[in-house]
Parts: sequence; structure tokens; C-alpha cells
Amino acid sequence: MELQELKKQAYKLSVIDRLALVEAMVQSLADELEPRLPVPAGVLERLRGSLKTDAPPLNDAEIQVMLEECLEEKYL
Repeated sequence: MELQELKKQAYKLSVIDRLALVEAMVQSLADELEPRLPVPAGVLERLRGSLKTDAPPLNDAEIQVMLEECLEEKYL
């Protein structure tokens, strides 16, 4: 399909569909233009589990206490 025909077809779409088309086009350009750096061999294996801990995850109450302490330090 040529560009002129594609433009004509795009004008026939609803506004929502045209916005989705624009989003898809921008994403395809971003994917293509974004430089991809090769990951050296073994890096992913070394990183896997590096943030793993034996401690249980925090519950909502513990997170709320931490948040309140942080805000107190910042604003008081």
C-alpha cells in the first residue's frame, strides 16, 4: 500500500482508532530507533537472585510505618 492510500484509509478511521494507530507507529519508531546494547555473556546469570533476601516481604502496616517515618524526617 502506498503512503497516499494509507493516508486516505487513516482518515476513514474513528478518532480512537487513529489515536491507536499513532501510538502504534510511535512505538514502532521508538523500538527501531532505540539503541540496543548487547548484554555481555554471564551478566544475567550473575544478576539473577542478587536482590533475593531471606527476610519475609513487608506487610502493608510495616510499609505505612516506614512511609510515615520518611515523611516525618523530610517535613519535620
